[in-house]
Amino acid sequence: MAEHKEEHESVMESVMDKISDKFHGDGGSSSSSSDSDDDDKKKKGSSSSSAAAAAKDKIYRLFGREKPVHAVLGGGKPADLVLWRNKKISGGVLAGATAVWLLFEVMEYHLLTLLGHCLILSLATLFLWSNACTFINKSPPNIPEVTIPEETIVNIARSLRYEINRGFFTLKEIGQGRDLKKFLIVVAGLWVLSVLGSSCNFLTLAYIVFVVLYTVPVLYEKYDDKVDAFGEKAMIELKKYYAIVDEKYLSKIPKGPLKNKKQ
Repeated sequence: MAEHKEEHESVMESVMDKISDKFHGDGGSSSSSSDSDDDDKKKKGSSSSSAAAAAKDKIYRLFGREKPVHAVLGGGKPADLVLWRNKKISGGVLAGATAVWLLFEVMEYHLLTLLGHCLILSLATLFLWSNACTFINKSPPNIPEVTIPEETIVNIARSLRYEINRGFFTLKEIGQGRDLKKFLIVVAGLWVLSVLGSSCNFLTLAYIVFVVLYTVPVLYEKYDDKVDAFGEKAMIELKKYYAIVDEKYLSKIPKGPLKNKKQ
């Protein structure tokens, strides 16, 4: 009886071992399958993200823009002002520019007259206020001392010098016949400027340029996808027409001496 009981126990232990091995094998296979599924998901996610990034890189951006509009404008407070991040401040600046244009253009006010009247009013107010304080036993107004830092003037002068020198260098390159395309663009721009100058005065032209620069960037930032798509089609058509004109006319024009030396 004891031997039969031991044999029965050994059989039961072997059966239990087989069952446990089976369960452990299934768990390992399931875990391995789940790991493979996770790896597949990661691969699919990375491939989809890379495909999306590649598709995004292929999107045409106006003027070859690679950064957001805010970064292209330099960032900081000037870009916030132009892109209407604070609508009250931006609207106030636009309203002030419009008031100045109406004052000088519509009401035909003169700059020297305006400056003279503003200075007279300011000095008269301060003079009366300072004298009135002695009668009512109050402290006179604290007029701050206004000074222009030397460093600010030097930085402005350096920036102007850099831009002027770059403009002279560009004019020199155009005059020497190095870039025919740039020459045509500059001539077309100057012609448009002369047409606008003959139809309106300098103040109106400056106000129009200010309004355009103050409204176009924010509209472009809002509808950049549509504008870029339209710009891509327009650039394709312009390149076609430019290739035709270049083949028929521009290629027959003799190049400048510096370009011949390079060739």
